[in-house]
Amino acid sequence: MARKVLTVLLPLLLCVIAFAGLLLLSIPIRNVREPPSYKYGIVLDAGSSHTSMFVYKWIEEKENGTGIVSQHSMCDVHGGGISSYAENPSEAAESLVECLNQALKDVPKKRHPITPLYLGATAGMRLLNLTNPAASASVLSSVNEMLSKYPFDFRGARILSGQDEGVLGWVTANYLLENFIKYGWAGEWFRPKRGTVGAMDLGGASTQITFETASQTEDPANEVRLQLYGKSYRVYTHSFLCYGRDQMLKKLLAGVLQRHSTHPCWPVGYSAKVFLKDVYSSPCTSAQRPPDYDVSAEVTLSGSGNPILCQQLVSDLFNFSSCSFSQCSFNDVFQPPLSGNFIAFSAFYYTMDFLQKVMKLPVTSTAELRTAAKALCNESWEKLLELAPSQKSRLADYCASATFVHQLLVQGYRFDEHTFPRIAFQKKAGDTSIGWALGYMLNLTNMIPAGQMHFHKGTDHATWAVLLLIFIMIILISLVMIFCFARSSKTQSAI
Repeated sequence: MARKVLTVLLPLLLCVIAFAGLLLLSIPIRNVREPPSYKYGIVLDAGSSHTSMFVYKWIEEKENGTGIVSQHSMCDVHGGGISSYAENPSEAAESLVECLNQALKDVPKKRHPITPLYLGATAGMRLLNLTNPAASASVLSSVNEMLSKYPFDFRGARILSGQDEGVLGWVTANYLLENFIKYGWAGEWFRPKRGTVGAMDLGGASTQITFETASQTEDPANEVRLQLYGKSYRVYTHSFLCYGRDQMLKKLLAGVLQRHSTHPCWPVGYSAKVFLKDVYSSPCTSAQRPPDYDVSAEVTLSGSGNPILCQQLVSDLFNFSSCSFSQCSFNDVFQPPLSGNFIAFSAFYYTMDFLQKVMKLPVTSTAELRTAAKALCNESWEKLLELAPSQKSRLADYCASATFVHQLLVQGYRFDEHTFPRIAFQKKAGDTSIGWALGYMLNLTNMIPAGQMHFHKGTDHATWAVLLLIFIMIILISLVMIFCFARSSKTQSAI
């Protein structure tokens, strides 16, 4: 009797063991003697209107270029961008202290000395460097001095070019969407068989468009070739300085002061004091600057809520008439045909989010976006305050922003009814903000290799395959033994 029981249990036991082995093979083996150790990196995104600090982390053993970096925390610096402290450079540095102190808490103390710290300044500082190089140098010097006092591995503060900003934003978006490399179920890294997405960023002082293209790039200044994870990418990119949201609004104001007594892009019932110095001090409005204007003068403007006049004012910001290439976006800038899907972030996202969530308007096509912008421009100040009281400081400018986004995308970048639905307006990918900052850190820490990607598995491929075959054979033998025993028992019962 005991022998019969053993004869039944043995193949069952072998079968269970084999199934357990197969399950274990599907899970990458890790060192479980201690939890994974993280490394950290800090990037300060010094934009034209404000500065944000991002703390990133990744598993230490994967720093060789295949680890996925995630956003650990972030902090918004109070006050304007560092370029707004041109007259008081030391205050630019002081403004960063609160967020830097938060970084001291967010990053484990034992990791402080090996945590890289970077600051990248964008279009606001590019503009300041154009108009006042000495002030720009003083601001950067003050910021460098402050960042050097912290116990992190400070690696410098610099001004990014428009091309850098565009390409790094594209790298960030595609990295987060795992379009370069992906972690498979068997514990290996592989390249997904899908294309990259284009990236569009609308900041305070500039806007960027970047996408992979197979078309000939007629202007070498707009082409960048990248080698990521063993694959080559040919990327078109262009940054339009003075076409960020804040600078666009200043150029609109300058146009209104020249030709209108009221602001057609402001809602009816809204009025504000406009200081001429604030309007004309920017290099973006230099062409509209009166030769003898009073820098201390101020005027009071009221809104007239006229979507047709607002559209004309915004259209005047673009030059669509001249193109010295086979095709252009605007301002005589070459642009190849749009290809693939796109992701739009920063002010693109906030503008569309306002139209959809606050105004409850559909924006799934170019026609709907135009209709939504017009409807927004027809709303009164009283109604807008009722809809979004928490956004009071920005409410008056949403009409201009929506009208600008429509014209930039449709007339500027040439999105139509077929290509517009391929744009995803997003603030984050997963839990990580989309922008140039992550791409900047990945590049400077060499976490995206140029050569062949590396593969990581719980076991090497040959051993994994042999074990898989052994466990399958054990299962088959066990099933045969069980079948034979069942058949034998049936025969004996019949006898």
